[in-house]
Amino acid sequence: MRFSNILFTAASLSTASAFAPTSSFSRPSFTTSTFLQMAETKLTQDELKKMVGYKSVDDYVKSGMVVGLGTGSTAYFAVERLGQLLKDGTLTDIVAIPTSIRTKEQAEELKIPLVTLDTHSKLDVAIDGADEVDPDVEVCADKFIVIVDESKLTDGLGPGFPIPVEITPFCHEHTLRTVAALASCEGCKPVLRMGSSSSNAVDGDEIAVTDNGNYIVDLHFEEPIKDAVKMAAEIKGTVGVVDHGLFCGMTTAVIIAGADGISVKE
Repeated sequence: MRFSNILFTAASLSTASAFAPTSSFSRPSFTTSTFLQMAETKLTQDELKKMVGYKSVDDYVKSGMVVGLGTGSTAYFAVERLGQLLKDGTLTDIVAIPTSIRTKEQAEELKIPLVTLDTHSKLDVAIDGADEVDPDVEVCADKFIVIVDESKLTDGLGPGFPIPVEITPFCHEHTLRTVAALASCEGCKPVLRMGSSSSNAVDGDEIAVTDNGNYIVDLHFEEPIKDAVKMAAEIKGTVGVVDHGLFCGMTTAVIIAGADGISVKE
């Protein structure tokens, strides 16, 4: 099964969306004792992210695969783990496709062989973090693994984190207004991202530019989105929109780290 509504932010949403639909060393497993240790010792958010990042690679990546590598603080640990297992020989014949320049640079440092969608259009598995996860599930057949800590679980998308929409620079203000006027986006406040494209916090005076040379509009909501699937379709069908951060009905499994241990929703 897959989680139907998940919110992502990537340095380039169009690249991230291309991943969807379609020795004596032994890997550590998380046992009951691991969970008890977690309960006794409060882990930091980075430690939780590391646990789910490592588990995503341990459980879903096998030798000979083409792997999609996401972007962000949680996906960082999945990339790190993949590099470790390639280095010690646990995994072999792996090639990977990064979603951003930042992930590409990390993978190159770890000597992970990289390819592009031009040469490898079909991925065996893609791993990425998410900003929010709405736990409605539906049947699926694709391998898209989402890794989060429990703070990202929500009863409805929108209020906790703005929805990013990647748009072309040409007539970007018109595109911004058009998206905001969509019926499914009612109540949103569109904000053109400034500074870094990897964060929705204003950290510069220049318009943020994605790896693909586009702009990002962040849609801020005070109330949960009523119909994320409809909204995703309407935004995607708007002239000037390249892609958006709503991944609806595309996820194979969500690996969640929390105070009680690691859980997997499939």
